[in-house]
Amino acid sequence: MSNSYQINSKEEYDLAYKKSIENPEAFWSDVADNFHWHKKWDQVLHWDFVSPKIEWFKGGKLNITENCLDRWVKSQPDAAAIIWEANDPNEESRTLTYKELHFKVSQFANVLKNNGARKGDRICIYMPMVPELTIAILACARIGCIHSVVFGGFSAQSISDRIQDAQCNIVITADGAFRGNKSIPLKSIIDEALITCPSVKKVIVLTRTSIPVSMLNGRDVWWEEEIKQVENKGNPECIAESMDAEDMLFILYTSGSTGKPKGVVHTCGGYMVWTNYTFVNVFQYQKSQIHFCTADIGWITGHSYIIYGPLSAGATSLMFEGIPTWPDSGRFWDIIEKHKVDILYTAPTAIRSLMGFGLDPIKEKNLSSLKILGTVGEPINEEAWHWYNENIGKKNCPIVDTWWQTETGGILISNIAGITKSKPTFATLPLPGIQPIIVDENGNELVGNNVSGNLCIKFPWPGILRTTYGDHERCRTAYFSTYKNLYFTGDGCLRDAEGDYRITGRVDDVLNVSGHRIGTAEVENAINMHSGVVESAIVGYPHDIKGQGIYAFVIFNGIHTDEAHTRKDICITVSKIIGAIAKPDKIQFVSGLPKTRSGKIMRRILRKIAEGETTNLGDTTTLLDPAVVEEIKLNRL
Repeated sequence: MSNSYQINSKEEYDLAYKKSIENPEAFWSDVADNFHWHKKWDQVLHWDFVSPKIEWFKGGKLNITENCLDRWVKSQPDAAAIIWEANDPNEESRTLTYKELHFKVSQFANVLKNNGARKGDRICIYMPMVPELTIAILACARIGCIHSVVFGGFSAQSISDRIQDAQCNIVITADGAFRGNKSIPLKSIIDEALITCPSVKKVIVLTRTSIPVSMLNGRDVWWEEEIKQVENKGNPECIAESMDAEDMLFILYTSGSTGKPKGVVHTCGGYMVWTNYTFVNVFQYQKSQIHFCTADIGWITGHSYIIYGPLSAGATSLMFEGIPTWPDSGRFWDIIEKHKVDILYTAPTAIRSLMGFGLDPIKEKNLSSLKILGTVGEPINEEAWHWYNENIGKKNCPIVDTWWQTETGGILISNIAGITKSKPTFATLPLPGIQPIIVDENGNELVGNNVSGNLCIKFPWPGILRTTYGDHERCRTAYFSTYKNLYFTGDGCLRDAEGDYRITGRVDDVLNVSGHRIGTAEVENAINMHSGVVESAIVGYPHDIKGQGIYAFVIFNGIHTDEAHTRKDICITVSKIIGAIAKPDKIQFVSGLPKTRSGKIMRRILRKIAEGETTNLGDTTTLLDPAVVEEIKLNRL
């Protein structure tokens, strides 16, 4: 595939953007022509944001794995597709060429078929960051199954909720996972989750940590033994299932402002075109470069910029099983030096964490292979941007500050590396096809520059979500009902004097903790499950490392033997119900919460108190009990 659509200058960006707005169908038709289709589409785009109904490349037939694997097997079979770096630096890294990855994906796709998988089935994947995770995902896509990857840090309850929502019939997992100096018992967590999941008929278990696990006769099978059965049949080829462009590719659950996570649905054709286009352009990918995205594949960043974006471009994608601070804080820099990484794409949280260790871990490391740096997950603060630029990029590497969401499928607003200007703390300009609009609370467009308000998008792009699984009305109310005929991002935004965009944070009841969205209602529901808790309210507050921390105000009527002990108990409850990622950083016990007379909790007041603002709290006279606010202020942690 020639990257005829790769932007090579600011003039080309301006032309591409202009064409994508004036004639989007012709623009995206030209881009989509670069992929392998079984049948060309009948219509490039059909949409309305009221229903909402969005269809790209309607009537087109394809299989995304042929675009990620088969065509590269023909043109560059021995090029590295995946380089894997283990959690333990003493464990040998692995490289899978396109030919090897294609073979292993076909092999495991046959394993899935042998275990009853059929086109349209939903398959839950709960695995460590090992190459087999990529193999499992692509094997699902090859036979037309819909994968639902669950992040390895989620609890049994969270997994059960997701499996039940999607009615998965197969789970792919491992005995355990290594993460830093910890071992996580994935299979036993799955066993607990499946007590309430009668839809699951098969569990395929990979050996990773060799910890003892329970294997249920008739339901549980070992990955390695299933592979042997396929080998005994002579490793038959697995023909890629022909999929409609609008067939579901995967479901990925994300937190919302209500307690129940929602399954964001992405489809085969548009998602493929969008992840590829954004990968090739934002990172200015050149043949044989090594792209290191440090995200976990359990999040959308891993789906789009470890697997589908890079592999559909014939790139080399580096996967890392561990964490940046183990066995020491130089681990990222060791990996970059060892594999001569060209592109590093990581989160501001990781950068801020590594800043805290000073410059000693970097001193002896050769980072000269780096050409592009990127950030993802949350807006990057100026101090971290400069540290990254000076100490990692040596002022020679453009930093792309990418803004996007699970629902967008890929990057929407970002500078293009070395082509359009970068500006600390600004995502800068929309990519071709993206039409951002800033509105006030009433939905009136704020035109011109030097404005700030709520960020919406007024025209669909190929990677936009299509629905929330099994509940289309929830998709409509969450994203398309706040402002008429607009996709509402839930983020606040500023457009400066030069027309550059800066994301200012969430404007709804969702927190952005370490780049991961966590719904306040979801955490409150989990805290309220503790037997001694009467009620709770969650807000975000500025956190030096995570960006936002979780501050919990809790009314407790249980027996306090010791407040610190009770706080630990509440955190254990949250970890058990959601996962450790949602544990509150601060828990303040209160006798009451600031409520209006209608019973609504005034989180605005709690947010200000959590942020350290105690004087300018606005009007509190309408509260049911204004005295509560004074007590909360007095005992602030």
